[in-house]
Amino acid sequence: MEAKAIARYVRVTPMKARRVVDLVRGKQANEALAILQFAPQGASEPVYKVVASAMANARQHADKDGVAFNEDDYIITEARVDEGPTMKRFRPRAQGRAFRINKRTSHVTIVVGTEQKGGDQ
Repeated sequence: MEAKAIARYVRVTPMKARRVVDLVRGKQANEALAILQFAPQGASEPVYKVVASAMANARQHADKDGVAFNEDDYIITEARVDEGPTMKRFRPRAQGRAFRINKRTSHVTIVVGTEQKGGDQ
């Protein structure tokens, strides 16, 4: 069973968010939440919320389908950060010049699922 959560237009640069997402990719979901809770990076808070939302979505799918839900069975099967739109601002500089400031945004996507045991059935 899989569940997905997406946070769009998060005001953190994609490069910084990818550093945080790389910490938890492939990990067990509860372990990922613990890592994100104590990670010093600023981007860890929105990523934590997306992982928690994906777990809540998995719980809802399990309840809807009548399947037993066990948090320990879920791992982060897919985690990615895509670039969102960039807000362009201008900073005044000396002698009438202006420098552009790019305020980048991110789209964070997390998919959690149970481990699939391959082979014979």
